Amino acid sequence: MNLRRPLLTVILLASFAAALPAADAPATPETRLAALGAKLPAVGKPIANYVSAVRSGNLVFLAGHIPRDDKGAVMTGKVGRDATVASANHAARQTALALIATLKSEIGELSRVKRIVRVGGFVNAVDDFKEQPQVMNGCSDLLVAVFGERGKHARAALGVASLPLGAVVEIEMVVEVE
Repeated sequence: MNLRRPLLTVILLASFAAALPAADAPATPETRLAALGAKLPAVGKPIANYVSAVRSGNLVFLAGHIPRDDKGAVMTGKVGRDATVASANHAARQTALALIATLKSEIGELSRVKRIVRVGGFVNAVDDFKEQPQVMNGCSDLLVAVFGERGKHARAALGVASLPLGAVVEIEMVVEVE
């Protein structure tokens, strides 16, 4: 009987298992993003005389971000007229991914996040629209899914008459880092 092949298989399987994270290893924000099937978009450069992130002490202030689809097109519309609460909620989630991408670009590892402090959300909506919180839940839910308890934050969800480039939402964020 040739023992080389079974022995080689055992060695290969052991090597593969050693490369995997331990079942009890703490999840990082990056591994949570991967588990969610979420991909961070490329970080764009501002189109005017401002920066996307400013660090002051242990706080990072992220400029307002607008949602883009997988092809990079701005997700537009006015909720209650040409966008639904569900589509605007998805746009808020996409915006959260863009905010996280900018944050990662600024601080390196997302495990350095101590707390998402505040999220400010602006929803492009018709005058009598009252479901801004349901739209902004797309952002908030993703932040908690990625950062756990550290992702829970104070929040404002405001309805506005218009946003840059006709975006359906614009979101800004303040983050405490190590």
